Amino acid sequence: MDLNKVTMIGNLTKDPIGKKIASGQSITYFGLATNYSWKDIKTKERKEKVEFHNIIAWGRLGEIVTTYLKKGDKVYIEGRLQNRKWEDDKGEKRSKSEVVAQNLIMLGKASAVKEKVGNEAQKQNATEEVSAEEVPVIEVE
Repeated sequence: MDLNKVTMIGNLTKDPIGKKIASGQSITYFGLATNYSWKDIKTKERKEKVEFHNIIAWGRLGEIVTTYLKKGDKVYIEGRLQNRKWEDDKGEKRSKSEVVAQNLIMLGKASAVKEKVGNEAQKQNATEEVSAEEVPVIEVE
């Protein structure tokens, strides 16, 4: 058995972009920044590097991301790594690595997360039950 699993904690680099594809399924794209810090052996100086990742969320998970998250929000993501190759309109070969999100937890201050969920519940006017007391853990299989 093989394993393709990615686990990340980072901040959204831009507001999520959601859309419907030709089949009618929804897809959401967003960027995630993660950082790594270390102490330089020679200079004893603390250094940091930021990595940027392309994230995709399908279906209901993507809709939740689009509804509740914005640039700067901190999230925990579990998913799988996907590499795509294609030819663009000019005939040039292109490729992209991205993480397909399967589980997501909104992080940050609990009060801010509850406020987001509560505000959304008010907007929906009981069309869909959303409790501000729920911990927003999203798992999609």
